[in-house]
Amino acid sequence: MLRQLASKKDNDFEWIDIYEPQHEEIHETAQKYGLHEELLDDSLQPDHLPKYEQMEHYAFIIFRIHTDTRVREADTVQQLTHKVAIFYAKDFIVTIHRKPHKLIDTLGEEVKKGKCNSSYHLLNNIIKACLLTYDEPSNHLSRSLEYYEEQIFLRTRKAPLLKGMYFLKRKADLVRRMLMLSYDIIDTIDAEEGDVNTRDTRDLYVRLQNIYDALSENINHLLNLYFNVSAQRTNETVRILTVFSVFFMPLTFIVGIYGMNFEFMPELHEKYGYPGVLGVMVIITVLIYLWFRRKGWL
Repeated sequence: MLRQLASKKDNDFEWIDIYEPQHEEIHETAQKYGLHEELLDDSLQPDHLPKYEQMEHYAFIIFRIHTDTRVREADTVQQLTHKVAIFYAKDFIVTIHRKPHKLIDTLGEEVKKGKCNSSYHLLNNIIKACLLTYDEPSNHLSRSLEYYEEQIFLRTRKAPLLKGMYFLKRKADLVRRMLMLSYDIIDTIDAEEGDVNTRDTRDLYVRLQNIYDALSENINHLLNLYFNVSAQRTNETVRILTVFSVFFMPLTFIVGIYGMNFEFMPELHEKYGYPGVLGVMVIITVLIYLWFRRKGWL
């Protein structure tokens, strides 16, 4: 669907927004503004990564925004982000995306109210709005990270923690990658005609990049802690089993000797042979217990 959100008559530039693009709409717009066919193909690829490409009369930008849906096991580019393609020149902006987005509608209302005095100002606002879609997901990832820390250190492992942390790591790393690939876009916008608004966008970008870098690092540390805690709990279980085996080893040895079917064995015909052997077993058990206590193993 093609719609015109700004006109030269009212804003000194044109803004054409196309969502759920059709072949005719795309090529009519391309002929009107002289857009390259290969760049149009890039704008229609759903899994294209962020890029900035400067042409002779305009710039081509692909930016990925975070999706509104929260799928717990989402770990791909298409599941976590949506693509917005932007053709920018001083007298026009063309945005192409597969699904309608609230941020485009909001910016369209701002343009109608005269809050954007140039196409460059509008481009900065679009990029800033796209960056802001990563803000709330970073808070959600932080809360999830705190939850898994609590599960590892304070509670028993009933939930599939390792699987959950895997998807947490995938989400943080994927968003971090999208932000890294978007650096050229932010740098070019701020360097070309930089002002207070573009520097604000750069500050937002740097803040989000630092947040996701810290999240990725903390998740990696948490994974290492998970494996260390799991190994410690396994060692504790093995230690307990080892203590029990040490108690029963000498008792099993004695029982094994007296369980042999020989006719002539000492103490077999003694009146107090059976209670005596049981007493020896008790003494050995007490001595092993005292020895463990002295070593600090119990």
